Order: sequence, then structure tokens, then C-alpha cells
Amino acid sequence: MKYRTFGKTGWKVSEMGYGMWGLAGWTGNDPEEITKSLDLAVHLGCTFFDTAWGYGEGRSEQTLKALIKRHPDKQLYVATKIPPKNFTWPSRRGFTLDECFPPDHIRAYTEKSLSNLGVDTIDLQQFHVWEDSWAEDERWQRTVEDLKKEGKIRAMGISINRWEPDNSLNTLKTGLIDAVQVIYNIFDQAPEDHLFPLCEKLNIGVIARVPFDEGSLTGTLTYDTTFPANDWRSTYFVPDNLEASVNHAGELKPLIPPGMTMADMALRFILSNPHVHTVIPGMRKERNVRANMHCADGVGLSPVLLKELRHHRWDRSPTDWSQ
Repeated sequence: MKYRTFGKTGWKVSEMGYGMWGLAGWTGNDPEEITKSLDLAVHLGCTFFDTAWGYGEGRSEQTLKALIKRHPDKQLYVATKIPPKNFTWPSRRGFTLDECFPPDHIRAYTEKSLSNLGVDTIDLQQFHVWEDSWAEDERWQRTVEDLKKEGKIRAMGISINRWEPDNSLNTLKTGLIDAVQVIYNIFDQAPEDHLFPLCEKLNIGVIARVPFDEGSLTGTLTYDTTFPANDWRSTYFVPDNLEASVNHAGELKPLIPPGMTMADMALRFILSNPHVHTVIPGMRKERNVRANMHCADGVGLSPVLLKELRHHRWDRSPTDWSQ
């Protein structure tokens, strides 16, 4: 496992982190298998775990609490998120700070997360949605500063809405944000345009989420793939999106290097970018943990392949199903 300095926090975090949404918000979970997968990740050097109150209304946070208790001798960095008060993902133009993150709500859910996680201080607290129009609102700014002074949080971040990497730039310029979490993968390369250069200038930590485009970049989806009605993916892979995703993934298959899977190539594409400090795939099985952690060995893709993958950028606009 290789490690990178997480922006101005100075933390040395594992290149391969652990995204914990699927542990509470997706179907087909086996609690025993999840426990084994999490423990294996720690054993293989993973130190960064990303959860949220919104992942099962605190259940994912409680799963992380149990992991921390099982490994008291390990430095595990805990990242969680405050849900918007209106519980609407993503935020939409016109939503106000009062509707999403009034000061009392920020405090209340920070306290809930502290309890669920069983910690005195949250390493990285994050706003689970964001609108850049809120950047200059002093209410969230003062609340964040107070939570840091009180020792409730060490750092503050924002999780940027899907396909809107620039809907954050003014907020980052306030100097109060320590980290951003953004969708970045072979298809979603837009963060390279403006977000990553600004993060480098301001020394802001970068978390790359959705490395597999919710599954299409594993190369395993087909035109006939379906998900249970209570699985979030059933609302994301609507027919139009499923067909387009399978088509785009199919164009990548001839580029996969020998001895590598499409998932390996997807992760190594992200880690070939020095602007990214950690990537957080979801992992529910030990075989996925082993495969993903292996990609954090410091070996990036060749310049030739990276150049070719640039042509597979797929710019999309938010829709009613792209939450």
C-alpha cells in the first residue's frame, strides 16, 4: 500500500480508501462477509474510511465504529457526512442554506455521527451535498470554525454533486474547506479542468469517489442487467443510462492491458493522477478488497494508455435519475 499526504491536513492516507455506502444502502449484504472485508482492508494497509449518516441512517457509521474498536492500535481516518436537512440528494439550484445546512442542523448531525462512530473527534466531516451559492454565507462558516475549535471535527469537506465539479470553486476559496469529494473516473474527467488545479493551489485534499461509475467500469454490466427495486442502482441504471453505459464500457475493453481487468485499469487511471489523494471504491467481498488494494502499489498506467483513455471522457449533465 502506498500513501499520499492529504492536503493541508498533513495526514498520510492510503491511496486506496474504503467507500462504505454499499454496506448499508445496497441489497445483498452479508454482515459477516462485510466484517471480514473491512478487517482485511485494514490488514492490507487501508487507513481511510468514508461513511455518512445517510448510509442507512447511521448504520454504516456504526459499522465503522465496530471496525475502530477491533483495531485500536491502528491509525484509521474517519470521514463522514452531514445529510441535507431536506434529505434531498443531490441539492438543486434554488435550495437555500436554511433548507439544507442551517447551523443547528450541522451541529445536531455532527453530534449524531460522533455517537454512531464512538469517537470524540471526527477526522473529516463533510457536507453531503453542496451549492456554491452558499459560499459566502457566514453561518456555515462560523459553525465549521466553532466545531473545529471545540475539537468536534479536525477538518471540513464538501461532497460535490454528481457531474458538477465546478459547483464548489468559490467555496474552496473561502479557505475553510480542507477536502473535496468528487466523482472522478475514466468517464468523468471534468474535475481536471478547474477543480484539481484549484485544489493543488490551495492544498486541499481530494477524494475520488465512484471510480467504477456505479459498476459500468467493472465491465460486468450487460443490456439485461437488473437490480432489485429497493436497490439504489435500479433508479440509476434506467434503460437509457444502462444502454449508454454498457456501450461506453464496451469501447474500453480492447484497451485493457494483459493481466489487468477493466476495474484494475479504472483504479490505476485515477491513481495515475497526483492530484488525487485517495480513491474510495465500495467493497463488500474479500476478493474485491484484495483486487482493489493491489492497485495501490504505486504502479500507474503507461503514458500511451493514459493518452488513449483521455478520448473516452464522457461529459454528462445532471438528470432526475443521476442522484
